[in-house]
Amino acid sequence: MSRKTPPRRPASDRKRQRAPNRARDGGGSRASNGGQKPKPEAPRAPHERTAANGKQGGGNGGGRRRSTSRRARKTARKARRRSWLRPLAIWSLVLAIWLGVIAGGVIVYYAHDLPEIDQVAEASRKPSVTLLAANGATLATYGDLYGDQVSLADLPKTLPQAVMAVEDRRFYYHPGLDPLGLARAMVANLQAGHIVQGGSTITQQLAKNLFLTPKQTIKRKVQEAILAVWLEWKFTKDEILSLYLNRVYLGAGTYGVDAAARRYFNKPARAVNLYESAMLAGLLKAPSRYNPAADRRAAHARALTVLQDMVEAGFVTQAEAKQAARERSSGTPSNGWHGRYFADWVLGEVRDYVGYHDRDLRVHTTLDPRVQRIANTQLRRALEHSGERQDASQAALVTMTPNGAVRAMVGGKDYVQSQFNRATQAQRQPGSAFKPFVYLAAMRNSRIAPDTRVVDEPISVDGWSPDNYAGRYYGEVTLREAFARSLNSVAVKMLRTAGAGDVVETAQRFGITSNLKAQPSLALGTSEVTLLELTGAYAAFANGGRGVFPYGIERIVDSEGRVLYRRSGQGTGRVISKDNLHRVTDLMRANVEWGTGKAAALDRPAAGKTGTSQGFRDAWFVGFTADLVTGVWTGNDDGHPMDRVTGGSLPAVIWRETMARALEGVPAKPLPGLTVQIADRRDPNELQESEGDEGLIGRIIRSLGGGSASNGQKQSGNAPAQKKNAGEYAPRVERDASGNTDNRFLNRGRPGE
Repeated sequence: MSRKTPPRRPASDRKRQRAPNRARDGGGSRASNGGQKPKPEAPRAPHERTAANGKQGGGNGGGRRRSTSRRARKTARKARRRSWLRPLAIWSLVLAIWLGVIAGGVIVYYAHDLPEIDQVAEASRKPSVTLLAANGATLATYGDLYGDQVSLADLPKTLPQAVMAVEDRRFYYHPGLDPLGLARAMVANLQAGHIVQGGSTITQQLAKNLFLTPKQTIKRKVQEAILAVWLEWKFTKDEILSLYLNRVYLGAGTYGVDAAARRYFNKPARAVNLYESAMLAGLLKAPSRYNPAADRRAAHARALTVLQDMVEAGFVTQAEAKQAARERSSGTPSNGWHGRYFADWVLGEVRDYVGYHDRDLRVHTTLDPRVQRIANTQLRRALEHSGERQDASQAALVTMTPNGAVRAMVGGKDYVQSQFNRATQAQRQPGSAFKPFVYLAAMRNSRIAPDTRVVDEPISVDGWSPDNYAGRYYGEVTLREAFARSLNSVAVKMLRTAGAGDVVETAQRFGITSNLKAQPSLALGTSEVTLLELTGAYAAFANGGRGVFPYGIERIVDSEGRVLYRRSGQGTGRVISKDNLHRVTDLMRANVEWGTGKAAALDRPAAGKTGTSQGFRDAWFVGFTADLVTGVWTGNDDGHPMDRVTGGSLPAVIWRETMARALEGVPAKPLPGLTVQIADRRDPNELQESEGDEGLIGRIIRSLGGGSASNGQKQSGNAPAQKKNAGEYAPRVERDASGNTDNRFLNRGRPGE
C-alpha cells in the first residue's frame, strides 16, 4: 500500500514551529528520552558535513538564524560587562569620596595651627651683631643680617636665573607644587644612591623660610604644601621670587642676596656679574660649605657647576658660561675670618655692656686683622712642626697694646675642632712667668735691686725643697742673673723677703684676678691663671707702670647710629713706682738678651719672662716691646706632659716670629722702664771671660759707681751709694710666708761681695 505524502506547509508556519521544537528538544530532551542524555550524533564524513552545512545554511532562513545568534551573544556579553562596570563605578565614587574626606581631614588637622600668613613682610628675625676691626673693616656678622629689599627689576637677570637653574627650573609653570619636579628628583636620587636633588619648589622653600621650622616631619611637609598653594594664590610669580631672594639664607649670617653680595663681594646685589650670580646661587645648597670667605676653592667649583646648570636650562650659552668662569668676581671678598676665638670673647661682653637689644648692633673692636692672621699662622705652623715632635698639641696667644687693647687672640690650634678658648677660659700654672711679681714685691718691701747679690743654693721651706732646672746651682749671683737664669731657690728667697701675702697683693694690683694661694710654692707660679690676665698684667710694665683691663670693644652703636657704649678710663692707675719699674724691666730684658728667653730676642729692645710648670705640663713666654705685649702658652688639654718643652723653646719661638712680623715697619723704641743706662746686661759668664781676673763683681761695681772693685761703692738706679757690708742690700724687715720676720736667706755669701 503506498504511503501518501502529506501536503507541505508554508515556510512561515515551519519557522514558527521550529522555535518551540528547539526549546522542547533542548530543554526537555532529557524528559522525552526517559531522563537519559541524548545520544551523540555519529561523526560525518567531510563531504557529508559540508553538504549538511550547505543545506542548513542554504536560503534566507539560515542566514537570519546565524545573525540572530550573533546578536544574542553580543547582547549577553554587553550585559555581563555592564554587570561589573556599574559596581566598579559605584565603588570608585565611594572611594573617591572617602579619600576626599580623609584628605580634607588631614588638611584641617595640619592647618589649624598654621602661622599668621598675612604678615609676610614682617617675618621675625634675630637682631644682628656686626663686628668691625680697629680700622673699620667688617670682621664678621652674627645673628641675622639683611641687606636692602630688592625687586626683580633691580637685579641683573642672571641672578634669579641662576637661582631657578639650581632650585626650580619650572618655577613659572607650576602652581606652587611640582609633581614632575618631584618625580625627577626621586629618579635622580635613586640613580645616585643618595639624595642629590630636592623636590621642593621655590614657593615651598619660601613658605618654609617664612613660616615653618626646618624639621623634616610629615606635618611640616603638609603645611609647607598648603602655604605654597596659598602663596601662589596671594602673590604673583615675580613677587614670590622676589620675596625668596630677599629672605633666603646665604651663609655668614646673611639673609637675602643683597646682604650676601655686600658680605662676599663688597657690592650691592644689583651690581653682581654672571659669575658672582652663580656663586650666590651655589650657596643655596650648603651655605657654610660653599662660603667664598671661608673656602674660596670650594665656592669656585660650585659656581662652575651652577654655570653649567644655567647652560642646560637655556639661560646662558656655553660661551657665556666659559667667559664668566674666566672673569670670575670683580669684588673683593674676605680672605677668611681668623678671629673666631676673639669674636666669642667679645660677643660675651656685648650683652654685659648694653643688655638685650632687638635692634642690629655694630661693635667697633680693637682687633687688627693683619696681626690676627700673623698670630694664627705662626702658632699653627709651630704646632704642626715642632709641636707634633715634642707632644705639644695646643697653644694660645694674646697680643695687645700697652694700654690693654687686644689686637689678636688665638684660643687654640683649630677653632672648628675645639671652640674652647685657651686664652680666656683655661687656667694653667704660669711657672716662672709669675716671678716678676715675686721680685717686685720683694723690691717694694726692701732696698734690693738687680745688682743685689744672693746665693743660689739648695733650700727647704717647711719640708718643701724646690730644685733649679737640671738640678744645677750657681752659688753667689746677682738678682739679675738669678732672674735671667730663672733660678728657683732665689725666687723662693724673694717670696720669703716680701711675704706670700704681699706677693698676692702685688699680682692683684696688676690685674691678676684668679685665686692665688699665699704659700711658698707661689714663688714658682703654682697658682693657676689665664693667659689673658697674665698678659694684661705684663702690659703695666710696657706702659710705664699703669694697670690695665684687657679689652676688645671700643664702642657699640645701634642701627640708627646711637652710641650705646663707649670705652672710657685708662685702667687702674699707677701700680708700680718708676724706680721699681726700672729695676723689674732690667731683669726681664736680661732674660730676653742672654737668659732663658734669649730665643725671643728681636731687632729692638724687648723684655719678658719664660715659664715652665712642673713636669713640662705648661710652657709660657710673656714679653713686650714699647708697642706690643704678647703672651704665649703651649701644652695639652688633658694636662699630660710635653717632651721637655720649656718656655724658652716653643713659646719663645712663637712669640718672636709673631712679634717680628707684627712690628714690621714700626720704628724701634726704647722700653718705657729703661730711660737711663744701667749695668751691662750681657751673660755674666761672657763678662768674666772677657775681663780676666777682675771678673763679674768688679765690672758691676765699676759700671754702677765708677772705680775699681776695692773702692767699696755700689749704686743701683737712683739708689744712693751704700757701704759694702753683709746687710747693705738685705731687707730691713724680712717676713716668711706666715708674716714672721726672717733674714736668713739673703747675702749669705762672703760679706761685702
